[in-house]
Amino acid sequence: MTRFYPLESSVLHSPAWFVPFDEFAQRARSADVTTELARFDPAANAWEVQETPAIRTPSAVIAYPELGRRRGPGAQPERFRVRFSAIGFAPLYPADGEDFDASLTGVEFTAYPYDDDTPPAVAGEPRVVRLLPSVAFPYGPGVRTVYGVVRANGVPVANALVEAHGVTSRDGAPWQERTLTSAAGAFRLPLRWEGEPVTGLPEQVFHLSATERPGRTGALDVRLPSGRNTKHVIEIVEQ
Repeated sequence: MTRFYPLESSVLHSPAWFVPFDEFAQRARSADVTTELARFDPAANAWEVQETPAIRTPSAVIAYPELGRRRGPGAQPERFRVRFSAIGFAPLYPADGEDFDASLTGVEFTAYPYDDDTPPAVAGEPRVVRLLPSVAFPYGPGVRTVYGVVRANGVPVANALVEAHGVTSRDGAPWQERTLTSAAGAFRLPLRWEGEPVTGLPEQVFHLSATERPGRTGALDVRLPSGRNTKHVIEIVEQ
C-alpha cells in the first residue's frame, strides 16, 4: 500500500522533492511511478543503490525527507541520484530550460545535514520530472503517430529526444509533441495537431527533429497521411 503524508510535514527538510508530470496527458502523476535512489561513494567513485524509501504525498510529490538527517562534527553534504520509471513512459532528466543530453541517467542532488534544531544549509526545491510517452506508450484509438529510428553513422541512438513543433491555423497557438528513443533507437511520436498544408495536395508536413546532445542533432520532414506507415529515419549529424 502506498503511504501518503501531508506535504508540509513530510517534505519540510527534504533535500529534493519531485513532481512527475505526464506530458501526454498534461497532468501530475505519481501512481505507478517507481524510483531508484543511489548515493555517490567518492572512495569507490561509483553510485551505490540505497534502500531509503520515497515518500509520496496526496499532491503527487515524491520526496526523501530522511536524507541528510544527521549531525556531528563529521557530517558532510552527500550526493544522490534518482531514476524514474513508469510503464509506457520515458523520463526526461534535464530540467526545464536546460540543454538536452541523452547521456543523463537520472536527477542528481545534494543532501545537506540537518537535525531537529538546525535546518539544512540549503533548502530543497521542487523539481518537475517530465514523463514522455515511450515507444511502448498505449495510445488510444484515433491518435495519429509516426514511427522510425534515430541513427548516427548508421548506429542507433538510444534516449535521443525526438520532437515536433507547430502552430494551429485557427488561433496561432503553439503546440509541441515529444518522445525519447528506446535502447534500439526506435521512436513513436504522436502528432495530435495540424501540420503545414501542402498546396494542391491533401497532405500536411511536420518538421521532426532529434537531439542527442548540444551540437549533435538531426531533422526530417514527414508528410501525412502518405508517410504514416513509413519507417522514418532521422540521422544525427555534428553541427
